[in-house]
Amino acid sequence: MRPTDILSRRAVVQGGLALGAGLALGPGLAFGAAPAGAPILRTIPSSGEKLPVIGIGTNAFGVTDPAEVEARKEVLRQMPALGGKVIDTARGYGTSEEVIGRLLKELGNRDKFFLATKTPLPGPNGDVSGGKSVIDVSFQRLQTDMIDLVEIHNFNGLDELMPHLREYKQAKKIRYIGATTSVDGQHQMLIDAMKKHKLDFIQVNYSIGDRESAETVLPYALANGVAVLNNVPFGGRGRTLFPKVQGKELPAFAKELGVTSWAQFMLKYNLANPAITAVIPGTTQVDYLIDNQAAGRGAVPDAAMRKRMEEFWDKL
Repeated sequence: MRPTDILSRRAVVQGGLALGAGLALGPGLAFGAAPAGAPILRTIPSSGEKLPVIGIGTNAFGVTDPAEVEARKEVLRQMPALGGKVIDTARGYGTSEEVIGRLLKELGNRDKFFLATKTPLPGPNGDVSGGKSVIDVSFQRLQTDMIDLVEIHNFNGLDELMPHLREYKQAKKIRYIGATTSVDGQHQMLIDAMKKHKLDFIQVNYSIGDRESAETVLPYALANGVAVLNNVPFGGRGRTLFPKVQGKELPAFAKELGVTSWAQFMLKYNLANPAITAVIPGTTQVDYLIDNQAAGRGAVPDAAMRKRMEEFWDKL
């Protein structure tokens, strides 16, 4: 989640607009209690392992300010007790890998998480000619000898690095392998990658405001037994969805889903797609962690409700 996304979400919450249908709770009450009920779990097709459906993205974890570091540490401290497990990071997220590795070591709770990272992004720092040494950097930064999932980031070195990922998977240094994008224009490339390589996971952009992957990538992944991490569920690349709902109430039908915030509304929408294994909203503070985790419990919208949510959104 980008800093501007955080500010936009804060504006919605602090405006007392988290609840709809004539109800308005302040942020302390709206986010004051831990989520009730058991987390929804979904299966990784290639193994049968189950994961809680709401994880965290860590694009904004590469910080040095002590207060900001402590806020992120508190997220990682509380996340397992709240039912979360999936941490998604990447070499391209500045120093996020290093911060996460250090904090998990300090907390001593690495074993509570499903830790996913990505190989270098295309660009000036995206050299993948080092083969396995490129992958080894993430082990060093994350301070772990096993990474649950390593994905090729935006296809940079897909064919070059995939044999090394498979070798590390065979050696049980990596449990799952995959490929990612967050760009609509690369969705066909992601389908091609699934066709060419035996991937356990993909990661793709999908939100109520960006549904293209639901017509292309997600059906293919579901039909071919590939797990899906859903990135930028609140919008991405400067297109955060929160400004659209600022000053607006949730629809009355949100009560049927147990939804009490716009973030939960958006996350529930994503979970309505059966191809999604876990959603990874950017999460840098505990209030948002609690709010997001609540979306991973209770009712999941059926096809009719998903359509109703889309129609409501499109009229906003």
